[in-house]
Amino acid sequence: MKKLSKAYIILVLMFLYIPIFVLIVFSFNTTKSRSVMSGFTLDWYIKLFKNEIIISSLINTIIIAVLASIASTILGTAAAIGINNMKKLPKAIVLNITNFPIINPEIVTGVSLMLLFVFFAARMNLEFGFVTLLIAHITFDVPYVILNVMPKLKQMDPFLYEAAQDLGCSPLPAFFKVVLPEIMPGVVSGFLMAFTFSLDDFIISYFTCGSSMQTLPVTIYSMTRRKVSPEINALSTIIFLVVVVILVVKNILERRSLSKAKGE
Repeated sequence: MKKLSKAYIILVLMFLYIPIFVLIVFSFNTTKSRSVMSGFTLDWYIKLFKNEIIISSLINTIIIAVLASIASTILGTAAAIGINNMKKLPKAIVLNITNFPIINPEIVTGVSLMLLFVFFAARMNLEFGFVTLLIAHITFDVPYVILNVMPKLKQMDPFLYEAAQDLGCSPLPAFFKVVLPEIMPGVVSGFLMAFTFSLDDFIISYFTCGSSMQTLPVTIYSMTRRKVSPEINALSTIIFLVVVVILVVKNILERRSLSKAKGE
């Protein structure tokens, strides 16, 4: 039975990662062929970094991802603290509400945000672009931050904050000196998850970016509609490696926090 389960896991991993491995290999192919490896070259990576459209979209994506992650981390952490201090029934209701954007299909979220921005555009002269894209990314990032911060708040001793105040610390310094260090692993994990999802998002960005502001996934989609260039393979390889690095860092931080908790 154990051998069968191991074989099943290996088959699933092969199914998931062989296409990515093929994409990475053919990003170094000398020709545009996607079936025959003719030789090794870095030309497609060089052409990728000379492509102004892709570089511009990459800069847009990083700016949006960083700003949305910072804003959603602040809002999500504050929301998690507020939810944690609620009574049992209101807490359960609010947690279910905050989980809606995670469970909800992205196509529904994307279309609903687009319709909301169209409503405000007609009344407030709001144009689709940087602002609408940033708001949309913050909207779907906040629940993931809450999801990461809430377990750390539950693990924390609820009397630490009150003890700090009893010892003469005012509320705000008590939060930064006592509460924040205790929940910091969850805050960092939430930030990294928000950054990853924001960097990778296509569907919601497609409906809220407009014509003046395009993210990298939207640009890649526009390029693949015409003809898939090996530059896309090179770009996808870089994105994959960046996401892997972020996830590795996230797992290392979580393991350190767990080992620290066990040591204490």
